[in-house]
Amino acid sequence: MTRPVPWIPSVLYGAVLLGGLYYAAIGPGPGVRSAGFAGLLCALTVLDAREWPVASGAVFALRAVLLGAVAALDPSGLSRVLFVLLPFLAFFVWGRTVSVVLGAGCVAALAGVFTVRVRHWEVRAEYISDLLMFALGVVLAIAMAAVAVREQQARARLEGTLAQVAELSAARERNRLARDIHDSLGHHLTAIGIQLEKAEAFASLDAAGSAQAVAHARWSANRALDEVRASVRTLGPEAESGPAGLGRALTDLVHHLDGGSGRITLEVSGTERRPLLVLYRAAQEGLTNACRHSGATQIRVDVAYEEHGAVLRVADNGGGLGTAEEGFGLAGLRERLRLAGGSVELRSSATGTVLTVRVPW
Repeated sequence: MTRPVPWIPSVLYGAVLLGGLYYAAIGPGPGVRSAGFAGLLCALTVLDAREWPVASGAVFALRAVLLGAVAALDPSGLSRVLFVLLPFLAFFVWGRTVSVVLGAGCVAALAGVFTVRVRHWEVRAEYISDLLMFALGVVLAIAMAAVAVREQQARARLEGTLAQVAELSAARERNRLARDIHDSLGHHLTAIGIQLEKAEAFASLDAAGSAQAVAHARWSANRALDEVRASVRTLGPEAESGPAGLGRALTDLVHHLDGGSGRITLEVSGTERRPLLVLYRAAQEGLTNACRHSGATQIRVDVAYEEHGAVLRVADNGGGLGTAEEGFGLAGLRERLRLAGGSVELRSSATGTVLTVRVPW
């Protein structure tokens, strides 16, 4: 149920009240009829001021009865204009068809009153004019109600659309944060685990190597904390910014993950035009999967800056990813590349895995 325009009935009640009282003052003078006339108009104002929770035929019938009583007590005849409110308000409750039928009924009722009260009214210009003006008022009231209903419906659709946009934006931001936390935190936790295992294995054999592994694990922990904080603060498109100098950032990443073992090698060719966070995240995902799932002994990271974009390849000689190919990390990486306008290709077998990522400039 749509809500009628609240001020229109009140304006009409006030205008008719002032007109009727003025007519009484210059004519027969105030009396009981004038007091009843004013009281009923006040009752109608109170009735329409309240917002009824459901469409109530009883309330509508009561309004019609009160309007009839006002018309009966009004010697000026001005109150007949109030009957245009019946089709106007009916439009909001029952729709166009009922409103049009009720409007036609009001016009017919006024013609019937003229027929009963005025002899040969159909040949008197003033009564014909009154009937035509009343019919025009009914048409305008129905048209105004239609416009108001369409405006309310359009506003409701707009509010619904804005709510959907806000929900989708919130979902997209949650997904972005989830991808960032998974990619950065998951990678660094893997690196921390590898370095702590190395530190434990070499604790009694190589104290310096063990201490270095602990230092690399500490660096990964600090780096993970920094990246989580950056992910929470970042609100802009993720493909537009990244680590200052991808080559340097990847060198640090490989150095602290490899720990000097020579297991991971990095090769960068071409000239970097601008840093791309999506390539850094792709390198993290590829290295994490290679270290965690494949059991590889050799991992190679290649970055090539070409004319139309950048290409990243992470290749290992492990036993393949198995069920990890369907994990959240790779799904998030595909979404990152889709948003950046790039592509991702994954080939995994028992002899190794190759992750290839392309991003246009």
